[in-house]
Amino acid sequence: MLDIKLIRDNPDVVRRALADRGGRSLPDFENVLAKDKEWRTAVVDLDQLRAKRNTNAQAVGQLKSQKKDATSLLKEMDGLKAELKEKEEIERRLIQETESLLLVLPNRPDASVPLGKTPADNKVVREVNVKPSFSFTAKDHQDLGVALGILDFDMATKLSGARFSLYKGAGARLERALANFMLDLHTKEHGYTEVAPPYLVTTKTMTNTGQLPKFADELYKCQDEDLYLIPTSEVALANLVQESVIEGSLLPMAVTALTPCFRREAGTYGKDTRGLIRNHQFDKVELVRFCKIEDSLSELEKITGHAEEVLKRLELPYRVLALCTGDMGFSSAKTYDLEVWMPGEKTWREISSCSTCGDFQARRMNFKINRNGKKEFGCTLNGSGLAVGRTLAAVLENYQQADGSINIPKVLQPYVGTDKISAQG
Repeated sequence: MLDIKLIRDNPDVVRRALADRGGRSLPDFENVLAKDKEWRTAVVDLDQLRAKRNTNAQAVGQLKSQKKDATSLLKEMDGLKAELKEKEEIERRLIQETESLLLVLPNRPDASVPLGKTPADNKVVREVNVKPSFSFTAKDHQDLGVALGILDFDMATKLSGARFSLYKGAGARLERALANFMLDLHTKEHGYTEVAPPYLVTTKTMTNTGQLPKFADELYKCQDEDLYLIPTSEVALANLVQESVIEGSLLPMAVTALTPCFRREAGTYGKDTRGLIRNHQFDKVELVRFCKIEDSLSELEKITGHAEEVLKRLELPYRVLALCTGDMGFSSAKTYDLEVWMPGEKTWREISSCSTCGDFQARRMNFKINRNGKKEFGCTLNGSGLAVGRTLAAVLENYQQADGSINIPKVLQPYVGTDKISAQG
């Protein structure tokens, strides 16, 4: 959530920032300004009424001490009491309406974010590892997995409908191996504490991280309860610090989790529907960090490096992109995307998105840090470390052999128990 004081005192700064993001939120921003002006007027009226009430109360006290008639003043105070109650109700309503409007405003881009409107304006920061060269025509992961009998999309469709996946045999073992490798790397070497959170969370939890109210159409909601299936474990992990004050000396803190993620993918039908790329349910290892606001950008480099290390050890070709202002997520102040090379598709695919949210989520969830007795909002960061299904797809495509078998990356062999997957798997 943006700081209402910043909006009030520097409207042009915030207006420019929202315009840089594409301008879609500018009408909401103007509504926030108008509603805040109404609230300030209401506060002035309330202060005047309260001052008048206090003056009258003193006058009544004086009249009574002098044994004089205070009937008219008491009657006037009854009228003031009713008016105050009405005005206080108006103020509460204006506060609620302003907060509701603030909830749909996205975060401000950091000054270091490249300006742009579309993904074409994103900037390639670096490209790592060499793309594989094949003496045969490379296949995509769906064809490879189906031929090997380790992926069964037809059965997944029978069970659940379109955009679901089913792993079998060596495929299920490889998916589990990838997840365990990622968790071991992040917990043993990168200092993250593993968490096993609930997969169902409340409206408040979803609102705290920015999924609600903006993206209600993307979420799966329980019909009869105030519970949503998580679209990412970031939702649960970031909320571990909701309504809390953490000593500054304990920061940074880092947590990780492997969970399924559930997304409706509304409005994307016909786009990237093949294989494991855009499913309604998929597993992901999530990274979340908490830090002081001045460490936001250095922590972003750190969390991005942790996600990159997975790709480096798997020896997969990838690149890092700095997203432009018009392509960032709702809660992000700055984002790096990691894209892995998919030789079967001959394209780059996003496999991780690492973001700092500054104090945007912290304000929503009331996460503060204590620094020498002074309480201030903290900073949250999140990143995929990595999306397991997409990583498996990248391994299949980059390690495929002419006979259709898949070599297993060296770092994964102890987890998988073999150096190759063949049709006998």
